[in-house]
Amino acid sequence: MKSRETQDLNSITHLDFPKKAKNFSPLEPFLGVLGFILVTFLFIGCLFYFDYRAVHFRGVPWLGLVGGGSSPSLSASPHAAVVQPPMVALNVNGRVGFLDEGGDSCDVYDGNWVWDDDYPLYQSQDCPFVDDGFRCLENGRPDSFYTKWRWQPKGCDLPRFNATKMLEKLRNRRLAFIGDSIGRNQWESMLCMLASAIPNKKSIYEINGSPITKHKGFLVFRFEDYNCTIEYYRAPYLVVQGSSPRGSPKGVNMTLRLDLISWTHLMWKDADVLVFNAGHWWSYEKTIGHGCYFQERMKVMMDMEIWTAFRRSIETLMDFVGTQVNTNKTQVYFRSYAPVHFRGGTWKTGGHCHQLKLPDFGPLPYKTEKLVDIFSDVLSKHSIGMQVINFMNVTPMTYRRQDGHTSLYHFGPGNGPGPLNHQDCSHWCLPGVPDSWNELLYVLFLKRESVQFTDKVQQNIL
Repeated sequence: MKSRETQDLNSITHLDFPKKAKNFSPLEPFLGVLGFILVTFLFIGCLFYFDYRAVHFRGVPWLGLVGGGSSPSLSASPHAAVVQPPMVALNVNGRVGFLDEGGDSCDVYDGNWVWDDDYPLYQSQDCPFVDDGFRCLENGRPDSFYTKWRWQPKGCDLPRFNATKMLEKLRNRRLAFIGDSIGRNQWESMLCMLASAIPNKKSIYEINGSPITKHKGFLVFRFEDYNCTIEYYRAPYLVVQGSSPRGSPKGVNMTLRLDLISWTHLMWKDADVLVFNAGHWWSYEKTIGHGCYFQERMKVMMDMEIWTAFRRSIETLMDFVGTQVNTNKTQVYFRSYAPVHFRGGTWKTGGHCHQLKLPDFGPLPYKTEKLVDIFSDVLSKHSIGMQVINFMNVTPMTYRRQDGHTSLYHFGPGNGPGPLNHQDCSHWCLPGVPDSWNELLYVLFLKRESVQFTDKVQQNIL
């Protein structure tokens, strides 16, 4: 009986097949498969798109979430939408502009070095204001990778340096750098960055006709079209270095007057922008090792440690700024110590860095720089504090730029690389790392200008 039923079913199926075949359309499965393929590709494309945005534009809003951190739970508070802070305008990558509303909270020193094909901001061969020792490419350096890195804060975007805008802001004003040869490095960088907007370089000149060189005094360059000056004053300790007082102990060849600011202060204290730096000369070999001890008033302190002396010099600087500088008119900045990157020795024992071609993307040292800690501590305790002095802590970001030093290429154009045992891993190639310090100075300067303008408007209204 069972086999009979099976045969009947089979016969029905075979008989119905020709009828169904007549109604069959070959386009139906084709369209279905095509639709499935299109939907699949669309879905995969969306995944790749959002993954690309997450990698290349960190912090991009997606489904209402911003940044890489976890978003607050919507169920945590039924009234969460009521207490949300005002919306701020975000760039395409999800970061606020530093100069825009909401940018005040951004730590511009916390970030990463990112490759940027639009860099550098200028070429050394186009800038006549670069010391021969900083012209690395012209001095035979074979790679230019070090010129392509841009500093990108994690929490905001910086506006691109606009030389014309900066010059307009500096019209009829003075910008002065006071410090050691690394400060001169930064000063020459600023000269080139600003000069990139001036077609006639002859309209930029040193007011006394002095050439750019390892000058021991001061250099003042005037931008004639804007009647502004960009100035450099050599003061490696920021305080007075001079001969020892009569009756000093044996072995005291000279002293640092920790209670007196550099004699050049009479020339720069009325500038509109002051940028200080110190650190590279605060070492044993450049002080006590050379018979240079520390003095306050007429007393030479033979037992004072270098770190204590550095603290006293910074206190003297802050006292001077607080009493002798018109901070209603003058913006004051202090740029922190720029790390050196000697490997296998020091500058006089065969240390080297020429083989370092890329930034260091590893973790920063756990221990912070002693000079930075001292300055931060003094600044936090002093009466004028951060209300007056803007502390540019570039030490961590600069620590990563092991690739940017002049190394073998500091002997001037035409001389080629220097000997392997005579490298400079302290100073920086131009264009290069000091340009990034000046980009930060640029945005901080614009931010302060904006605040001062707003304050004046509010005062006029009142």
